[in-house]
Amino acid sequence: MTLLLAGATGLVGSRVLALVPDALPVSRRPAGKPGVVADFDDLPPLPPARTAICALGTTRARAGSDAAFRAVDHDAVLAFARAAKVAGVQHFLLVSSVGADPRARLLYPRTKGEVEAALAIMGFDRLDIVQPGLLLGPRAERRPVEAFMQWAAPLMELILPARLDHWGAVPATTVALALKALRDETQPGVFRHRNRDLIALACRAA
Repeated sequence: MTLLLAGATGLVGSRVLALVPDALPVSRRPAGKPGVVADFDDLPPLPPARTAICALGTTRARAGSDAAFRAVDHDAVLAFARAAKVAGVQHFLLVSSVGADPRARLLYPRTKGEVEAALAIMGFDRLDIVQPGLLLGPRAERRPVEAFMQWAAPLMELILPARLDHWGAVPATTVALALKALRDETQPGVFRHRNRDLIALACRAA
């Protein structure tokens, strides 16, 4: 059965699209293979599916304002989740972020945490939330701060204590492979996966 994929043109989503042959992209612009092209504030009915992966995401700087950032990382994610639920999706997988917390003072982790909380009560049989640290990989758009962090990542890994390794960097391909492995899980519940889990899952998928 088809796997619905939102965010198929992004850093993680594009890798999922390449790894999962039956992934059907749901995006605002063509993703390189047939799919649903539509705005997330006006999604049409989606094809029937058992599983959906959401890799939507932007930054406050790229979006241009707090409201524009939330329109993508909150509103679009939940719109896709609701449409997926109507399409029969029982297993939903979300690319979130380490540090996600609905009570956080900062916009980014607070928004991620609010989305996680909303999805947890949406009624999916299984919800997998992946919480990677800094994502490594080339992006289509320039993100100067993130580019610097990627350059500095190897140095940070040398000084980061093992107990804090979930804050370290992880390749986007590793996250995509982990999602590929997780799609086959059937145990019901809400599950969160950080860097160490993602690496183990990626090894299994590879």
